[in-house]
Amino acid sequence: MAGNIRMGRPLWRACLIALTGFSATARAADVQVAVAANFAGPFQKIASDFAAATGHKAIAISGSTGKFFTQIKEGAPFEVLLAADDEAPRKLEEEGLSVKGQRFTYAKGKLVLWSAMPGYVDNHGAVLKAGSFTRLAMANPRLAPYGAAALTSLKALGLFDALQPKIVQGDNIAQTQQFVATGNAELGFVALSQVQVPGKTAIGSWWVIPSSLYSPLLQDAVLLKKGQANPAAAALLSYLKSEQAQAVIRAYGYEL
Repeated sequence: MAGNIRMGRPLWRACLIALTGFSATARAADVQVAVAANFAGPFQKIASDFAAATGHKAIAISGSTGKFFTQIKEGAPFEVLLAADDEAPRKLEEEGLSVKGQRFTYAKGKLVLWSAMPGYVDNHGAVLKAGSFTRLAMANPRLAPYGAAALTSLKALGLFDALQPKIVQGDNIAQTQQFVATGNAELGFVALSQVQVPGKTAIGSWWVIPSSLYSPLLQDAVLLKKGQANPAAAALLSYLKSEQAQAVIRAYGYEL
């Protein structure tokens, strides 16, 4: 016999919660992110917070901006690029590989001369002029903006010609850090975010390179065409502008 069915309040609430949870899960999505190697540390924290806040999952691959640029042009399935410069994102926009109007600077990086040995690098970079080391590491300037900044700094200091025979190059800033951390190079140019890690004791010694010696390391984020229909991609770019994300970025030594 048909009739009105009255649902008890506790059961009604349970059903509503279940439906709400299902809806949130259905909306959650993954986003494929290409992350500049210098930003891998802070992005790990940001991605975790982003997942907790939105339900979306950021799947990140870190590497050199130059290689990412080439891979994206060749059809790599990245949906968001967090570059180490503003040039690659601008070119992607000009070539129609990203969504216009979505590009913005998410951080301004700082270059440091770092050694894993305490007291080895002084506060004025005199160790470079002394030249009493075997190897000096830096990222490939053709692929990595921090490598280009290192090269520009050495030339501005008038030391490039003398130190060129001692330079060893990494494909990206993460590999460059490994050269120094493992002792394959006594010192090298890395990002401040790689040595100033929140919650961890700093290892070794470093000199923050004066910003007047190299072009500003403006790091841009861009929504790629492959991610324009993915709500998780748009949500991630929006989250990068949030106070919570910006607090993480500042904690790693970046400027905003």
